Amino acid sequence: MAAGRSRTFDKQLALESAMRVFWSKGYAGSSLTDLTAAMGINKPSMYAAFGNKEQLFIKSMQNYIEKYAVAHAKLLDQTGLTVEQKLSHYFLSIINGQCGESEPLGCFITASISESISDDFPVAAQAQIAEIKSLSENVLVDFLTQAQADKELSQQHDVVQLAQYFISVVHGTAALARAGKSKQELTAVIQTALRVLV
Repeated sequence: MAAGRSRTFDKQLALESAMRVFWSKGYAGSSLTDLTAAMGINKPSMYAAFGNKEQLFIKSMQNYIEKYAVAHAKLLDQTGLTVEQKLSHYFLSIINGQCGESEPLGCFITASISESISDDFPVAAQAQIAEIKSLSENVLVDFLTQAQADKELSQQHDVVQLAQYFISVVHGTAALARAGKSKQELTAVIQTALRVLV
């Protein structure tokens, strides 16, 4: 008797689909049925390819960082622009993602940070979120520190405090986007926040 042929699927596409479910419903709100239905695979295939639900969630967060956060951060490396212009491009790119037509509203990481304080939230996922939070802050601290070294940013600014301020702003815009605020409204928030540089 011939062995049954294993079902093949696009692993990256399945991961993207799982990420959107977690992004929209959160870790606790995403059932295995929700996830496998969106991924177009059965539970054994999910376990074989990604591990358990917690491991799938962590892979989804890593995918989010690689697909979205890295692209935003590259805008800070543009040449021929002022510090304020670079930050504006960076934050407006983030807002475009938060208000994306083809993605869930808000930010997957911001939503996960809020959920991670729950006792039911997986410990390994909490550690992953803590690492991501540090990464986001460090990107801005490094950028602002270099700007001061290049005399493009006033020495009066505490770069750590400034980075934390900007991180707070983008978490805030993520919450506002999820609540239905428009891209134009969030752009105004960013423009106001950037006045701290003046």
